[in-house]
Amino acid sequence: MFYDDTHPATHWSRAMILVDMNAFFCSVEQIDHPELQGRPIGITNGAQGTCIITCSYEARAYGVHTGMRLKEAQRICPGFIQVPANPERYAQVSTRIMEALSTITPDREVFSVDEAFLDITHCQRLLGTPQRIARQVKQTVLEASGGVLCSVGISGDKTTAKYAAKLNKPNGLTIIPPGLARQTLARVPVTELCGIAKGIGRYLAERGVYTCADMRRLPIGEIGRRFGNPGRRIWLMTQGLDPEPVHTDVEAPKSIGHGKVMPPDTRRREVVETFLLHMAEKVATRLRLHHFRASHFYIGVRIDEGYLARKYRCDPPTDHGPTIVAMCQDFLHNHWAGQGCHQVQITALDPRYADYQFDFLEPEHQRQDRLNQAMDHINQRYGEFTLAPVRLLSRSKMPNVIAPAWKPFGHRETILQHPAKVNSYEF
Repeated sequence: MFYDDTHPATHWSRAMILVDMNAFFCSVEQIDHPELQGRPIGITNGAQGTCIITCSYEARAYGVHTGMRLKEAQRICPGFIQVPANPERYAQVSTRIMEALSTITPDREVFSVDEAFLDITHCQRLLGTPQRIARQVKQTVLEASGGVLCSVGISGDKTTAKYAAKLNKPNGLTIIPPGLARQTLARVPVTELCGIAKGIGRYLAERGVYTCADMRRLPIGEIGRRFGNPGRRIWLMTQGLDPEPVHTDVEAPKSIGHGKVMPPDTRRREVVETFLLHMAEKVATRLRLHHFRASHFYIGVRIDEGYLARKYRCDPPTDHGPTIVAMCQDFLHNHWAGQGCHQVQITALDPRYADYQFDFLEPEHQRQDRLNQAMDHINQRYGEFTLAPVRLLSRSKMPNVIAPAWKPFGHRETILQHPAKVNSYEF
């Protein structure tokens, strides 16, 4: 039977929703602190943060944006209010939202801390048309979060749905029926689609491809030969035919890393070393939490010219913080010449599952594992870094941040909530 999928009352053969919470961190702060509602606010990494993580729509109206320095935001935006980030709270609210969305459809992919894809193809007979389900999604987010608004995009594939969601912000609902997706995307620059980075954009521009319509002149086989299956997917994405399904499970990690922005132009070695120590312990803790060890590590600092970094190999594989710290100390001693630093990064490049129960180690390593397990147990019960190296006891100056790729489960659950805080917020 033929269905006119451009009609709003029609059930679609494939239906995808992207739900995007509007100015999520700011929205949570304005819910928790009603005096901030309607005010221009910006989230920074702690009270001493100097860079805007995100800002409210009231601040955006004055030109404030993510990445802007705090002093500049205060200069251009009258009444601008700095708000220290509360990542544990954002993780808690996000988890509630994502769990609530799974009651609409089990085919849910947590795309980031404030975004989720829903495949509602099989829900239409039960819940109604895509438009009706989208309205239910918005209400579900509102109720689960205690007041967070969201923008929703609906189409027949993930890429077009994500593009639709950003067309009407905040609190929008945009429908691009599958039959109109190719036409709607025709004039859209390819680099505006999620997943087409600058490198691929340059490759396409060299071949005269600037808009999605231009892609029709490039044979799918050519981009496929250059980028493999991801290239073929990009060609289909630009035509409103993205075949990618929702991924309900978190894939095994290709890497596990943590980075931290420092005060601009930091040159004191003890400060840089303390930031690296903080990241080393966080990487080690996450490796142990998910029963991973790694043999190769990336240690780097961002300077004016870009990242200064080295890769280290460890044999046997490790999940031990002091071992990673030793790599950091070697890096600072042998490769860093005191240049001004802006950020640190440590990444375990090849995490692999380690069966601790059947991992026959030397007695010293067995003792080390038992000490790590005891420390992790205490920190999980009483809060992160309850037990920590002495230099991290003043870690209040280095508050946690929540990564864009955060998930409420699996190895991407980068924010470990303090048990005393989990139940301290009620709607």
